[in-house]
Amino acid sequence: MAANRQATEMSATATLTERFAAGRAAWRLAGQGAAALAGGMGIGRFAYTPILPMMHAQVGLSPRLGAGLATANYTGYLAGALAAIAVPRLIHSRWVLRLSMLILAATLALMPLGRSGSLWLGLRLIAGIASALVFVIAVSAVLPRLHSHHVGWTFGGVGAGIALSGAVLAGGNWRTAWWITALLTIACTIPAWHLTGSARPATVARGTRSRHFNALLASYTLEGIGYIIAGTFLVAAINETASGAVGNGAWIIVGLAALPSTALWAWLSRSWSRSTLLLVALLLQAVGIALPTFIHGIAAALISAALFGATFLGVANLAIAIGAELNVPHAVAILTTGYSLGQIIGPLAVGPLLHNGYHQALLVSAGVVALAAAAALLVRRQPKELT
Repeated sequence: MAANRQATEMSATATLTERFAAGRAAWRLAGQGAAALAGGMGIGRFAYTPILPMMHAQVGLSPRLGAGLATANYTGYLAGALAAIAVPRLIHSRWVLRLSMLILAATLALMPLGRSGSLWLGLRLIAGIASALVFVIAVSAVLPRLHSHHVGWTFGGVGAGIALSGAVLAGGNWRTAWWITALLTIACTIPAWHLTGSARPATVARGTRSRHFNALLASYTLEGIGYIIAGTFLVAAINETASGAVGNGAWIIVGLAALPSTALWAWLSRSWSRSTLLLVALLLQAVGIALPTFIHGIAAALISAALFGATFLGVANLAIAIGAELNVPHAVAILTTGYSLGQIIGPLAVGPLLHNGYHQALLVSAGVVALAAAAALLVRRQPKELT
């Protein structure tokens, strides 16, 4: 009997050791993915938002060229997503991830070396391609291997990168700001260096599931249009009715709210369907974007930033998780393509409104996100086992 007890204890110890090792491996993978998303997305893409007002003030950057730089970045992002669909082996390559992050850092470092609009447009285009590949590779690497809780914290890397990008404000100079983003991207590249590629895609799903995927794609594309307008011009819009410090502080709030948001939405998905949570997140985001256009002041700006930060990554996480559940091949790349196409349309659509300031653009943004919520209603009608 003593021997049996000892064997049982040894077995329990071995099981605990295996669980501990598996837990460490899961968190390590989540951390690698988070680092990649922090550099490739949170910093490489979104640091432009707090730098934009500096370039307006210090370089005389026009609102139209500012929107053009955003569009160039999103065009590159679309190209990168399409490349991932056309050449699926890119999604499985550790070296493509590494090269993309290094190229991204280089484009950020080169931004201050001239004042040519053509140079800036080219660099932001290349940066967009690199960002898309980083996103698709990192998400595809962690999504099939980790539980939703860990995946949530991986997406939180984008929020961490946005919060870190607040460091660009310390320099007070647009050139210094870009160089800071390059250094931060390199810092994120180091822990992401050994992130491995994804498994091969699943088989094609047909019938009911594909119809729901089309509704999801429509909703996510509309979200791309609406969210990117706010993501690009939120700080500048807040600065129109408050001091620059409020707008800059609001951007840091966006990052801090985004950091734990995806883990929170993942936790909520244990009790609620992801499709229902997607609808709720989109509605909250629309309210947050519209808020500073109706109510001026510090409180409204900070609440708007918190709602935006708490939802835009949650929407991405929920939409991509639903797409994966629908077993559509290359779902991450397809959804990212729709999202990036929306991001190109967004700045172009509001460009004619920018000569009157940025508040009209935010109203358009909120309206489009509301349409995304309407499309998400169709996703909610999928069979229960898929939610």
